[in-house]
Amino acid sequence: MTFKTFASASLFALLGFGALAAQASSMPMADSSVMQYRYGDKLDVKKVLSVSDDQTTACGVVNARMDYLDSHGQPQSVAYRSYATDGCHDN
Repeated sequence: MTFKTFASASLFALLGFGALAAQASSMPMADSSVMQYRYGDKLDVKKVLSVSDDQTTACGVVNARMDYLDSHGQPQSVAYRSYATDGCHDN
């Protein structure tokens, strides 16, 4: 492996780690009581208490959270990614 190849590989690795760090910093802080939703998860929702997202004037994918009561009346929270369209139109 030449120095040029090694330097290129190192640069791409560094940029990849930087992208992962940037994405991690944009995610909300982990709260042990908030479940992170994954596609296909079954939710036990009897009553939705609130739905909120990070930015109300964004256009694109944002962090969102739903607080709800399950079928046993226990409060639960789930975090997920949602597509916000509030900022997509010029009015």
